[in-house]
This record gives sequence, structure tokens and C-alpha cells, in this order.
Amino acid sequence: MKTIITIGRQFGSNGHLVGQKLADHYGIKCYDKELISQVASNSGFCQEMIEQHDERPTNSFLYNLVMDTYSFGYNASSFVDMPISQKVFLVQFDTIKKVAEEGPCVFIGRCADSALSERDDVINLFIHADERYRIKEIMHRYPDITSEQKARDFMNKKDKQRQSYYNYYSSHKWGRSDTYDASINTGLLGVDGTVKLIIQLIEDYENR
Repeated sequence: MKTIITIGRQFGSNGHLVGQKLADHYGIKCYDKELISQVASNSGFCQEMIEQHDERPTNSFLYNLVMDTYSFGYNASSFVDMPISQKVFLVQFDTIKKVAEEGPCVFIGRCADSALSERDDVINLFIHADERYRIKEIMHRYPDITSEQKARDFMNKKDKQRQSYYNYYSSHKWGRSDTYDASINTGLLGVDGTVKLIIQLIEDYENR
């Protein structure tokens, strides 16, 4: 295994579980919430602050401003003047790139595909599922959500949040098939079937 995997996911599609099982299969690390502690270590920000802005959209500045700042570099004075959300994004962006240098791993969300766009050893995946499957998974995962309507509302809110964040910080569109190398339906294949398909994809990719 010599490939880095990034996973975008609809809420309730079990994208995290797919990523974790892939990581377990290959004996590599899976970074989801775990990335927050890495960002905290690299930035000096407390974990609570990073969690507050983690995969959260912001309306305080435009995507082009962020990427121009990143592309041309930023000095200490410009960094101080940035909104907190921008600081968190930039440090997270850098952290993803640094972690990727350490070897194959799995990244869940957080625009990792954009952060690693210049690498040629990355497969970008999107995990999705039908609404019925996701509502069932959400109600199982969150016992306090006791109705399908509440699960649907929560699902739509989280998807909108992820979509807004991704579309703000990436030049691509969240969930669109041409953004990713493959888009897989866990509602059709189940988690294990999805993992099996991805393993085959990785093997074919590395042996091409």
C-alpha cells in the first residue's frame, strides 16, 4: 500500500467507518477527528477552538482570498489579522500536507483532496447513500433522535454544512461525481462491500 486516500461523505453514509476499515486493513492511520489534535499541536490553538470551526462554513471572506493568501504565503503579521476560521483552515491545510508526507493514510473530509491536489499518489473518494439508509444509520447512532423527520432535518443540516465548507475552500463542488475519482453508494453495497470495492480499486490503481 503506497496510496493516500481522501474520503468526502454524506452524513449518515458511514464514510468514517469505511475509512477506518480501510485503514485497519492496510495497517495505516485514519484521520478524522484525530486531525484536530494534530492541528492543535502544530498551531498552538486549543482543541476546543479548532472543533468550533471544524468543517464549518464561514461568510467572513471569499475562497479566492483564502487561496491567494495560501498560494503566495503568509507572514506573521498577515496571519494575525486573519479571521479565526481562516487561520484554522490554513493550519489544517498545512497539517494535512505534512501528515501526508509521512506515508499512506486515510483522510476523512476537511478538503483533504484539495490540500493534496498536487500529489500523484492520492485517490479521492466520495461516499454516499440513499436517504432511507442514512436516516436509519443516524437514528441508530444518535438514540436521542427519535423520529425520521428529526433525523432527516439533522442529516440535511450536516450535509449543507459540509457542502458549504467544501465549496468555499475548494475549487470543486462537494458531492459532484467529476470532483472525485470514484463515488460509491454504501446503501447499495453496505460498508464491507464498499471497503472491498475500494481495496480492489487501490490494487488496480497501484498495479496499473
